[in-house]
Amino acid sequence: MDDHSSDHTYRVVRNDEEQYSIWWADRPLPDGWYAEGTEGSREECLHHIDTVWTDMRPLSLRRRMERSAAG
Repeated sequence: MDDHSSDHTYRVVRNDEEQYSIWWADRPLPDGWYAEGTEGSREECLHHIDTVWTDMRPLSLRRRMERSAAG
């Protein structure tokens, strides 16, 4: 079976840096990644990521930039 098969269910995952990806819903999550709550087809999950992940910078970089701007 092709891993990009349309009948495969995926889940949206996020790491501590607030970066998003997709993962197979029937497999254990890799270390450092957490289920975000959205599951569906590959296309549905990627569309959801496009909608919610509007700032591609890692969280640590955003925080560092905010501190620099404030200080």
